[in-house]
Amino acid sequence: MALQLPQEFENYMESRLGPQFEGFRQSFEKPAPVSIRFNPRKTSHYAGETIPWSMYGRYLPERPIFTLDPRLHAGAYYVQEASSMFLEQALQHSVDLAKPLNVLDLCAAPGGKSSHLLSMLSGESLLISNEVIRNRTSVLSENIQKWGHDNVIVTNSDPSDFQRLPEFFDLILVDAPCSGEGLFRKDPDSMKEWSPKNVESCSLRQRRIVSDVWPSLRQGGVLIYSTCTYNEKENLENMTWLHSKQDLECIQLVPKKEWGVETINKGKVFGYQCFPHRVKGEGLFLAAVRKKNGGSQPNSKSKDVLKYPTNSQVREFSPWIISPESQCFFLHHQVVKMLPVSKKMEMLLALRHLNVMSVGTAVAEIMKNKLVPEHALALSIKLRKENIARLSVDLSQALIYLRKNPLSLPSERLGFALIEFEGLGLGWVNVLQNRLNNLYPASWRILMEGPGTGQ
Repeated sequence: MALQLPQEFENYMESRLGPQFEGFRQSFEKPAPVSIRFNPRKTSHYAGETIPWSMYGRYLPERPIFTLDPRLHAGAYYVQEASSMFLEQALQHSVDLAKPLNVLDLCAAPGGKSSHLLSMLSGESLLISNEVIRNRTSVLSENIQKWGHDNVIVTNSDPSDFQRLPEFFDLILVDAPCSGEGLFRKDPDSMKEWSPKNVESCSLRQRRIVSDVWPSLRQGGVLIYSTCTYNEKENLENMTWLHSKQDLECIQLVPKKEWGVETINKGKVFGYQCFPHRVKGEGLFLAAVRKKNGGSQPNSKSKDVLKYPTNSQVREFSPWIISPESQCFFLHHQVVKMLPVSKKMEMLLALRHLNVMSVGTAVAEIMKNKLVPEHALALSIKLRKENIARLSVDLSQALIYLRKNPLSLPSERLGFALIEFEGLGLGWVNVLQNRLNNLYPASWRILMEGPGTGQ
């Protein structure tokens, strides 16, 4: 059944696309493509048709029941719309990804673009993954943990708060909240919120967001702006406005003609638009600009307010970690966390100036002088698996575990053990004399019925 698009939206798109409009309209009668982006630190390949603008993106022939796939819960891949992965092209053409960078994903929840950034950045870079809406930070933190990187801080701060960190970031991604026209096919309910007035309101909010965060971008740094909408008020016109207000240069990308990504420009301002009748994906607009002149000098130091585990505790958990000498281990309440030691000062500045929700990777909780491994460590790419006990499970057993149901597995060794599915860590159990304690986080458990509902 064809979607009934808002009439004013149809009129605008017809005037913009001309002869192409009929193909655009007909694209809404077709099912949305299914696509995922695999985690290169957890798997070396993934079956499916390659998304041409992304090394890690794959189209799937049909939509599986993702909730019942343990690999999703292990962070082996992220379900993401294909056009959104065009971010990869902007990154490759605008920054030196081999260098240690300070990066901000300003509007990050639920975490798709943050996980993409982590796959592209060096391990010596720091990503601050921010979400303004507090109740969305929990799903953001969950997806960051699943991806398994330790060089990331999750914050819940307003864009204006980042002015406390002038000239701090080498790269800022603003995936701005928008009118969502590019989601109409995937989420027909989003049309109920659409109106020309909402488009205008979104445009003004987007300008405010970019203006607020601009001072935190260093001279020579790059800002990538994106939306999932088609309206030029929220896209090219906003970039033209920014060009008139700030000293910047637009970065031109070179999408291949066969990709179908449209290059749009107004004078020296360039942007890139995906339309569903031209690409195998949904709507996306993206532009990248480089800041030519800076302002205030960045804060370079902050008082060390951290607490640290004892030397004996560090010796106890260090065998669990790959290259523990490169990590800064510190305490948050009674939980040991780790973050690359090279980014310790940046972490201290974030703790001082931002509303920090989580830092790095949680390693272990100290309980009555005993170390209990944290769930995030089970998902970490820094976990040294050869030094810990592991129990392999099949699909049925994995689903029992992910539902946090009782699990029976043979084990000759008491204590904490990693549950693995196809070599991917899912979480911990505590092997006792007569049973296994399932330590999977209760708030993450699968509620969907299906295979693996019992023993």
